[in-house]
Amino acid sequence: MTQASSLWAADALLPEGWARDVTLAWDAQGRLTQVAAGTSPEPGQARATGPLVPGMPNLHSHAFQRGFCGLTEYRGQAADSFWSWRELMYRCAARLEPAQAEAIATWLYIEMLEAGYTSVCEFHYLHHDREGQPYAPAPEMALAVMRGAARAGIGMTLLPVLYQAGGFGGAAPHAGQRRFLHDTAAMLRLLETLKPACDAQAARLGLAPHSLRAVGPAALAEVLAGLDALDPTAPIHIHVAEQVKEVEDCIAWSGLPPVRWLLEHAPLGPRWCLVHATHMTPDEARDAAGTGAVAGLCPTTEANLGDGLFDMAHWREGAGRWGIGSDSHSTVNAAEELQWLEYGLRLSTRQRNVMAEPGQPHVATAMTLSAVAGGAQASGRAVAGLAPGQQADFLELDPGHVALAGLGARDMLSAHVFGSHRTSAIRTVWAGGQARVQAGRHPLHDAAAAAFAEVRRTLVAEA
Repeated sequence: MTQASSLWAADALLPEGWARDVTLAWDAQGRLTQVAAGTSPEPGQARATGPLVPGMPNLHSHAFQRGFCGLTEYRGQAADSFWSWRELMYRCAARLEPAQAEAIATWLYIEMLEAGYTSVCEFHYLHHDREGQPYAPAPEMALAVMRGAARAGIGMTLLPVLYQAGGFGGAAPHAGQRRFLHDTAAMLRLLETLKPACDAQAARLGLAPHSLRAVGPAALAEVLAGLDALDPTAPIHIHVAEQVKEVEDCIAWSGLPPVRWLLEHAPLGPRWCLVHATHMTPDEARDAAGTGAVAGLCPTTEANLGDGLFDMAHWREGAGRWGIGSDSHSTVNAAEELQWLEYGLRLSTRQRNVMAEPGQPHVATAMTLSAVAGGAQASGRAVAGLAPGQQADFLELDPGHVALAGLGARDMLSAHVFGSHRTSAIRTVWAGGQARVQAGRHPLHDAAAAAFAEVRRTLVAEA
């Protein structure tokens, strides 16, 4: 249990923008009780040496996929794509045991904290043993991931994935998907089993119907009704419209593209996170944005997989909310996800500073505030920035970093996002009121890195 504490900073990024001379105070549960600008430090009060920025929620993670990053970057057929990458991912998923999944997750979540993420939405679909049979206890893989989060000290929203079919219309599952599968009743039992574990860890439990190709209409309606009975405010995340083939197959099945199908057949609203949503018509983008759902954008993964670019212009026309995730973890760096999102928009529009807002002309500031707000909504947790009642999740930029030295606070954040060149410009990271990273490093960094490297060595040897 953390102790009540406080910190004074010359500069801090609050939800309404940058503020000077800010005092933060938080309680023993790691919840902010005071955020006051225009203050003077109290005698003996801890003082930040650099600007404070809200911690970033990572709204989309498949932790186990960190174990094979870098191992799919070769041409295996005439035209590689997401679908050929997926076959390689299945081979990795087929070999993992719970202890290995825990080691990967622990290291990944330490990487996230060191890179400015303070909470994570874990889209968890690796459920069963190598033969596709439930573990005893059934949620052993989910509990392994949760143990990794607890060891690292990152906040968690756990999203068990319902996966039933290999394609639209109830196509038979692929052999490589056998570890993912649940019938609807089994998924609801899994949620009931996991709820006490999540509550004990101060984690949020939600649900992830994997995609419309993996969950049919009847199962989707049934599982959403069961989730509502358990927790009518629980977050719901779904992969949708990531690939052109997925859109084409959905139209062939239903006569509608997938986002339009959800708009007409599912209760889309603020509880929902539409992960990727890359290939929408302008009307789909505007209409989906208007429901209050969050777009879950993962720019470095979407680039790695060749997905395409999100239609931010029409999403913003609908006043759409959005956040960022590291997904398959080809990059684990919150600032770099923001950079890639902005640069993709610059390339497609041939303009600069596309994501600036009328009240926030500095694009790094505007993007950080939007991504924190959207990520918090998608998380279903009180992680919406430096405000009373929110978790004390924040980071201190390093004013001595060569990319930041000599700059004002607003420009330091811009340099962190656009000029730090993959070297950390983060000095300290607090999650739930505890300093999880100090001098840029987590205390378990070395041990967790060694355990991760050993798991990866074993996986490669088995390939």
